[in-house]
Amino acid sequence: MFRHQKELQFEVKVDKPDPMLARQIQEVLGGQFGEMTVMMQYLFQGFNCRGNEKYKDMLMDIGTEEIGHVEMLCSLISQLLDGASPDDQAEAAKDPTIAAIMGGVNPQHLLVSGLGGLPTNSNGVPWNGSYIVASGNLLADMRSNLHAESQGRLQVARLYHMTKDEGVRATFRKMLARDRYHQYQWLAAIEELEAKNGVVVPASFPPEMEMESQPEAYEFWNLSEGTESSDGLWATGSAQDGSGDFVYVKEPVAKGQVPKNKVPAESLHHDLNTIDALK
Repeated sequence: MFRHQKELQFEVKVDKPDPMLARQIQEVLGGQFGEMTVMMQYLFQGFNCRGNEKYKDMLMDIGTEEIGHVEMLCSLISQLLDGASPDDQAEAAKDPTIAAIMGGVNPQHLLVSGLGGLPTNSNGVPWNGSYIVASGNLLADMRSNLHAESQGRLQVARLYHMTKDEGVRATFRKMLARDRYHQYQWLAAIEELEAKNGVVVPASFPPEMEMESQPEAYEFWNLSEGTESSDGLWATGSAQDGSGDFVYVKEPVAKGQVPKNKVPAESLHHDLNTIDALK
């Protein structure tokens, strides 16, 4: 059961309207790494979590918090659009640099939402359910969550420096602090899960089941020009689970065969036989 509370998690107040900034903020609302994505990702992971009550409860706590963050951003966008008119939007887009970068402000804020937030990114592309990861494997999901929070916080940090509006910045500072905590949280969950099952997903397919492929788990193949990659721990260190040492393969050699696919039936109209006849 969900219940809406009228008060926002944190205060949202802007110094003055700014339709261009409203468009930019759409990215951290409905973009690939926006609040809608983490909201849906954590909730679906929580809905589908089986047999791990503390993880399920944690996912539902954070997923529900993210619903509140979506509402905060919608409130922020609405305030930035307050009093905006078609004339205001046209004026904001007159600067040639802004027009070139942004293509003007978002007309859908006027035409579609009536000066409100939209479930889209900053270019008006609708939010997509394929953005979320909910695999049913806790460690895999927690790592995806860390990635999502890292990208989301990065984008909010960039937005922070794109405005001088102290009211907007105050809201962003709260979001940045929460996104920082969420990274701590996922790192703690990852550490706990790795201590239980190891660092490789899925733990239910152990290295021994790879049989003759064991050496392939430790080799770094140099497949681009230069050898600078040989300096990294991925090439000179040991596997994080202590199962073996990495090997740098400076001049790797292909170990497979040349594929020779059969010519398909002529009813598929590939014209391959015709081409051969013309040679």
